[in-house]
Amino acid sequence: MKRSFRVSLAALAAATLSSTVLIPSATAETADVAVHSAAADAAAAQAVTDFWTAEDMRSAIPMRQLLSSAAGTLREVARGPATVVEPTTAPAIAGAAAMPSTGDQWTGGGAVTSTAGRVFFSFDGQRASCSGNAVTSANRSVVMTAGHCVKYQGSWHTNWIFVPGYDNGAAPFGEWAAAQTLTTPQWEASEDMNYDVGAAVLNQLDGAYLTDVVGAQGIAFNQQRNQNMYTFGYPAADPYDGSLLIYCSGSTFTDFLLTRDHGMDCDMTGGSSGGPWFLGFDETTGTGLQNSVNSFGYTFLPGVMFGPYFGADAQNLYEEAQAA
Repeated sequence: MKRSFRVSLAALAAATLSSTVLIPSATAETADVAVHSAAADAAAAQAVTDFWTAEDMRSAIPMRQLLSSAAGTLREVARGPATVVEPTTAPAIAGAAAMPSTGDQWTGGGAVTSTAGRVFFSFDGQRASCSGNAVTSANRSVVMTAGHCVKYQGSWHTNWIFVPGYDNGAAPFGEWAAAQTLTTPQWEASEDMNYDVGAAVLNQLDGAYLTDVVGAQGIAFNQQRNQNMYTFGYPAADPYDGSLLIYCSGSTFTDFLLTRDHGMDCDMTGGSSGGPWFLGFDETTGTGLQNSVNSFGYTFLPGVMFGPYFGADAQNLYEEAQAA
């Protein structure tokens, strides 16, 4: 499999390794998904999109730069039956181009160029950015991202929008305001890095549903670990500026230090948080099964990125979002 990478998210947890405790997980059946009501109607959604200008998006601070180094209590990841939801397509998706042999900018075309995008929101009085990805869902409106891209330090982010196919301040598929943002109960309770998963349910835009416009990737839960994967995002910290869709690909491993997350050689910087990891990614069509999100890295292990395992609680989150 081709490897084209150099991505790094700096650490969230390295400073507190000695104080972190690993305890059994609450059962997925009894844990409630954390839900936040955002722009609940068309007028509120318009106000949110009006909040963001092209220059605001270019200058948004990568969320990684606003994070502390504290690690919460970690819980073992609950698993359930293996589940796969297939990708869907939309008329807006262009045909794929040839895969480049070098470089870390994605120029291969295909569905990922419209399903992946940048996420923008307000946190602690500042305009910040992450990444996200549209997935197949019953309501045709779900974006998956990282937990810290929807809620952090007890505060739900506001003015939350998703810009699929973002292009240097341009929004070729529109700016989509969140009606709801959601995260796992473990991230809600203690910012558990094993459960750093978030989702958003987006308002319609001009009477259309998100995935009818941009298409949708598949999503998979409770899958085998240590497989080859692709990861995508919009890194915005040096040497990147958030204007390009960047990718890494290669073998993964399970974190043996602190979490039970997937790990991959990748040097994407801040702003790529929440970008999708794919199993079975097809370079020609740009489609795959989302199986994680960009989450964190260790300061003492540069050039390696980690993403949470999509187990039973991530699946509960997805089910709650697609039913909204």
